[in-house]
Amino acid sequence: MRIGLLGGSFNPAHGGHWRITRFALDALGLDAAWWLVSPGNPLKPAAGMAPLSARVHSAIEQARRAPIRVTAIEQQLGTRYTCDTLRAIARRYPGHDFVWLMGSDNLAQFHLWRQWRTIGRTMPIAVIARPGYNRAAIASPAMAWLRRYRVAAGVFKQRTQWSAPALVILNFDPDTRSATAIRQADPDWASRMINSAPRDQVTHRIVTDDHQAGQVSQ
Repeated sequence: MRIGLLGGSFNPAHGGHWRITRFALDALGLDAAWWLVSPGNPLKPAAGMAPLSARVHSAIEQARRAPIRVTAIEQQLGTRYTCDTLRAIARRYPGHDFVWLMGSDNLAQFHLWRQWRTIGRTMPIAVIARPGYNRAAIASPAMAWLRRYRVAAGVFKQRTQWSAPALVILNFDPDTRSATAIRQADPDWASRMINSAPRDQVTHRIVTDDHQAGQVSQ
């Protein structure tokens, strides 16, 4: 199985997440994608962050009718940083090949993440263009290191074996939808989520709100 991993707060999940994921599935020849819903993101303010269960419910709702599984596996692993989370996932699922998916906005600040080069050595990275961030991403310190490992999407898709470091740049038609705009237009969205603990679609464990310490995207 070839799996794309997309991490984020999903506060809430929306059609933009679905659209870029489907694009990456096709462009990279992936079998499925996992949405890693973060218990908490250190690069984003905690104020306004909906409970984990509500964000998982919103992601499950958006992922319907697509080969996307929603997971809060970081909460269950007890990992704090993305580098630790991805290494743990790779160890736990040795029969899968993983690629880390992120937007160009994240590449622009990737050098601020803990052990970001370790992430690059753990699995290939596919960067999806986002309007307004591409110039900063290209000029970023992380891009200066990753540039030498760049692989064309078509070549990457045809490879029978993946290795890391590897960087794939995916040019994507701009999608202006954002979770921030959705929250501003509908600040009570989380209260309308199903009032029950969701089941993790990867580990099949119940996702609860009693532990918010884990942090994805650093």
